[in-house]
Amino acid sequence: MVNASAKDKNLAVVAVCDIWKNNKEKAAANCKKLFGTDVQQFKYSEDMLKMPELDAVMIGTGDFQHAKLLAEVVKAGKDCYCEKPMAIDVEDAKLARNAVLASSQVVQLGSQWVSDPIQLKVRDIIRSGRLGQITKIDQVWNDNEPRWHVPNDPDVAAIREEDTDWKRWLLGKPYVPFDPWKYFEFRIFRDYSGGITSQWMSHGAGLVHFYTDTAIPDSMVANGGIFGWPDIRQNPDTFQALATYDDAKFLYSYATNFANMFGDYTCIRGKEGTLFAHGGEGSSRWFFIPEHQNLPGGFDFYEGMKEAIKSGKAEIVTTEEYGMKLGPVNVNDNMPFHLNNWIDCMRNRNVVPNGNIHTGFWHSIASIMATQAYREGKKLYWDRTKEEIVDHPVII
Repeated sequence: MVNASAKDKNLAVVAVCDIWKNNKEKAAANCKKLFGTDVQQFKYSEDMLKMPELDAVMIGTGDFQHAKLLAEVVKAGKDCYCEKPMAIDVEDAKLARNAVLASSQVVQLGSQWVSDPIQLKVRDIIRSGRLGQITKIDQVWNDNEPRWHVPNDPDVAAIREEDTDWKRWLLGKPYVPFDPWKYFEFRIFRDYSGGITSQWMSHGAGLVHFYTDTAIPDSMVANGGIFGWPDIRQNPDTFQALATYDDAKFLYSYATNFANMFGDYTCIRGKEGTLFAHGGEGSSRWFFIPEHQNLPGGFDFYEGMKEAIKSGKAEIVTTEEYGMKLGPVNVNDNMPFHLNNWIDCMRNRNVVPNGNIHTGFWHSIASIMATQAYREGKKLYWDRTKEEIVDHPVII
């Protein structure tokens, strides 16, 4: 990611940090290959953060580690780009938010789609009022593979407890004996990630907030299970959540299936029109369909949309003005827009990044509510005054 913008933004990597020696050395070798310079190597973050020439840190660690490391980085006086989700529990989310707000550091949460020109165009259409009152947003993002579990992972076979610092890796989680599967595949284990909610729904909820200028859901229900890949995983491979945003008066539906990848889409339904994306997360194929058009084939994508476009009753939301083709279903995760936005904000200290600490807090709470609703099997609510998840409606 840094390499893509290194020349245009005058960037350099000066250090890498990892508690596993193999990973640390691989990262240093990759930096040498990409930038042609040797970088310093650190096992522990507190040692790296003492470097006076270090301006900013990028965090790419276990989901449950993000919030505490983010707080550590800003307290050391460094700017930070932090991988999503920002947190997987409410207290850690508050810890990170409060640390950032108490500092003068520039923080970008790695929900990169909020800087994507395609998604900005979608938000502009929504803000224009062309859809009218939005009543429902659906995201269906699927795959067909045992996501985040690699049965013959060579890293798992290679690592031993003495090669790393297991207690440091746990970072405050209850002690359990060393488990290389948890170390590398934390996303499928309950204590270290919500899985689908932390990884994919955090993006989805963040986009919903971005599109609609909303924040945390008022209520959440969820269901699912381990249906397609009954292996060592503890988090579901099939999942669905429903959230309400009471002030904005719309329902948000999020669904993922890791055993069938047919039919990914996003659909934003308003009383005056619909925005439909054919494809999953980061799709570049968006269409605007005015309501009351009596489209042939109803809302069947292939027949109805083909005729609707031909007759002028529906409109392709193109991306040509940004120098991109409409062809790809999904834009690459490593596109430079989000990183560049962070760099620009670091140099102009008065500008707030697109993925700022508040958006990080909001997507974290949404995904935490969904995780908890699934695990507890009940409807949950967000108390905006006390900032806590409760199991009863909140009377204001």
